[in-house]
Amino acid sequence: MNISTSLRRATVPLALTAAVALTATACGGADAGSSGGDGSKLSGTVKVDGSSTVAPLSTAAAQLFQAQESGVKVTVGTSGTGGGFEKFCAGEIDVSNASRPIKDEEKAKCEQKGVKYEEFMVANDGLSVVVSKDNDFVDCLTTAQLKKIWEPGSKVTNWNQVDPKFPDQELELFGAGTDSGTFDYFTDAINGEEGASRTDYNPSEDDNVTVRGVSGSKGGLGYFGLSYFEENQDKLKALKIDGGDGCVAPSVETVQDGSYKPLSRPLFIYPKASSLEKPEVEKFVEFYVENNAEIAEKSLFVPLNATQEAELKKDLEKLKAAHQS
Repeated sequence: MNISTSLRRATVPLALTAAVALTATACGGADAGSSGGDGSKLSGTVKVDGSSTVAPLSTAAAQLFQAQESGVKVTVGTSGTGGGFEKFCAGEIDVSNASRPIKDEEKAKCEQKGVKYEEFMVANDGLSVVVSKDNDFVDCLTTAQLKKIWEPGSKVTNWNQVDPKFPDQELELFGAGTDSGTFDYFTDAINGEEGASRTDYNPSEDDNVTVRGVSGSKGGLGYFGLSYFEENQDKLKALKIDGGDGCVAPSVETVQDGSYKPLSRPLFIYPKASSLEKPEVEKFVEFYVENNAEIAEKSLFVPLNATQEAELKKDLEKLKAAHQS
């Protein structure tokens, strides 16, 4: 799979405050934010912000959309899910990226500001915890064991400190850099707070560094996106995770059905109802939804399953019907 490194979740800090892809070219004769009466292409700007985890999805969507609609400029910012909802409810952006559903207090803020919105689940996210192929003593870790390893101030440096049944084997840790959405996700899921992590590990924004480090160390342990493990499963072993209901192996199916917990979750976009009155925003959101599978693959996320896909398409049809009425 030839994926541009600019779209890998754990490869670049997506602090994008300008256009993420193509430079917009205004279409002659058309007003900004509308299509020309003579059938000319759309023009205008679509402002997207929020979750750094979802940003690569929206970046991929923007690039694919702008290849068709060069007169539209799509910008993608990364202020975090909470920060995105703040801007969204303040009316500063058109679409909010979110790695969780909107909270009640955020709903209240939007309601106070008169901001109405739609919710679309556009992909699934799953992380894999990996060890070397040479590791023959561990197949599953509990979330409590992962927390013991990765929590801030952890002094665990040997596998026998994780479990006395494990051998006297030095533990060498590799993981996402602190600017990565993968880092935010993993630390939140395992340690209970985004950014809460021990610092004495080998961080990198390049997943290949983690692959080389873990595969070259019998005591190595690391984490990154499930899709990237699938590309490197000849070199690594993915551990099963026990989130309280027994050991579950990471797979497309267990990520989609939510049984691989807590390292799987749905991802969302929230378009603002008033922004959808602008043709360029409406068409971008429609494009995003209708091409969700290609966008998920391009940005190395787990696509929707058949049930999720049907629900998303139904939500889009409701939106179209509401705008036509």
